[in-house]
Amino acid sequence: MVTDDIESQARRLLGATLTHGDVTVRITEVEAYGGTSDPASHAFRGPTPRSAIMFGPPDVLYVYFSYGMHCCANVVVGEEGDASAVLLRAGEVVEGVEVARARRGGVPDVRLARGPANLAQALGLTLAHNGSSLAGPELVLRRAAQAPEEVSTGPRVGVSQAADVPWRFWLTGDPTVSAYRRSPRAAAPRPLG
Repeated sequence: MVTDDIESQARRLLGATLTHGDVTVRITEVEAYGGTSDPASHAFRGPTPRSAIMFGPPDVLYVYFSYGMHCCANVVVGEEGDASAVLLRAGEVVEGVEVARARRGGVPDVRLARGPANLAQALGLTLAHNGSSLAGPELVLRRAAQAPEEVSTGPRVGVSQAADVPWRFWLTGDPTVSAYRRSPRAAAPRPLG
């Protein structure tokens, strides 16, 4: 796996904002996926109708349906032909709170965009946004001017393959970050040392 590039791309998304219509979310948690070299990635076995968008170009949205119920959104970060993508796991709604509240059905504001499916729902993202440019006009991604100083890292959530790869990144102490849940299908963690 190409670790330095995908890790730096994921970290650069922390503190970024994503705007769709009247709602803007500040990204507080992400997970990196390394394409054909990462067994947890949708692109691990090469391009498929589902994963083709992950192969570039960068700065487009990869949206997929999860568990037959929810949409989840990723930012494609690799160059053309490189399937690297970063799952947007959680965020804080900073504009359009009333719209997000209506979409999310009465949950506390801190939970409006906590978790990848909730983030997509708060922003009003659907499968129709798969492949959309993040340079506007419908969707606008603005990366933070500087990388956040307090970033935590740990294993990815809910994956059965490469479950211990520490490619989940979050703003340390941010209340909108989701809880860690290891997949029951993942092998037991290996002891360090």
